[in-house]
Amino acid sequence: MASNRPAPQAPFAPDASEPFAYGAPRAEDGAWEEWNPTEESVSLGPAARGRHRVAKQRGGGLARSSTVLGVGVIAAVGAGGMASANTGKPPVSLALPDLPSVDSLIDGHHHTETPAASLAGVATATATAASDDSTADAGEALRSRIMAQAERQQSKADSRATAAAVAKADQQAADAAAKAAKEASEKAAAAKEKAEADAEKKAEAARLAALAKQYTLPTSSYTITSTFGQAGSMWSSGYHTGLDFAAPTGTLIKAIHSGTITEAGWAGAYGYRTILTLDDGTELWFCHQSSISVSAGQKVSTGEVIGRVGATGNVTGPHLHLEVHPGGQPTGIDPGAWLRGKGLNP
Repeated sequence: MASNRPAPQAPFAPDASEPFAYGAPRAEDGAWEEWNPTEESVSLGPAARGRHRVAKQRGGGLARSSTVLGVGVIAAVGAGGMASANTGKPPVSLALPDLPSVDSLIDGHHHTETPAASLAGVATATATAASDDSTADAGEALRSRIMAQAERQQSKADSRATAAAVAKADQQAADAAAKAAKEASEKAAAAKEKAEADAEKKAEAARLAALAKQYTLPTSSYTITSTFGQAGSMWSSGYHTGLDFAAPTGTLIKAIHSGTITEAGWAGAYGYRTILTLDDGTELWFCHQSSISVSAGQKVSTGEVIGRVGATGNVTGPHLHLEVHPGGQPTGIDPGAWLRGKGLNP
């Protein structure tokens, strides 16, 4: 262990009449004198040294003692704070015992630290611990604010995502509803159109049925041998101008509809021909007859006999040649289509 350092020289010589640093002077101590330790006085031991008072800088000693104590407390509190930061536990307040002053360590005397110095050290330690607690509380508060802000942002993000999902679902539902409505409308329109078509067809059928009662085929037990528009050299026009009902000679020919006989007699290539004019002006030509049963100007009814099938005129065999001339025009139309339009199926 190193030897004691020489005591510091007193910065001033106090007046003997003034109170001494450690109290009033005592008579038994004698007059005050400055002591400068020498090798001899040091070697004499504590007995020689005890007879002299050394002027000590009380304030300086206390300051150095407090400094040492404060450094120790700060180091201890810092270590405790780091431990608390590492372990996540709150800092622990430390209570340190009173330490001897630096001067007592230097000159060998073991003086007990004054209560003021101890309180100063404890206050420093408490202030340091309070500062650490405040820092920890501030950090925890900042962490709490950051977590709360993150939670709010996450909540907002979740809300936006939920709103977007709901809007998308609503849009999909609206699109599906619009598509279903469109399909339903199209189906309804198609059903309506079909119903209208069926109604029209039914009405036409009813009309034709009614007409069928008013119209009749010109003969019976027949075979259709030539149709309208059929091409061939047998006809002077180059094509067939009527509809041929092949039947045995003498088969009865009937009035297709009620009207007036406007012609009855010979007609060259047509043989014996009867023309029946209907109320709408349509002319029906019955040609190649073997005989005629009516005369011009005579009114007939539907189904009334007007002649018989024959082979007169330009023919290859007995048959009825029927032509239809709307409005009495010279060029005729398809007799088969006209008969079907009257509810008849030749």
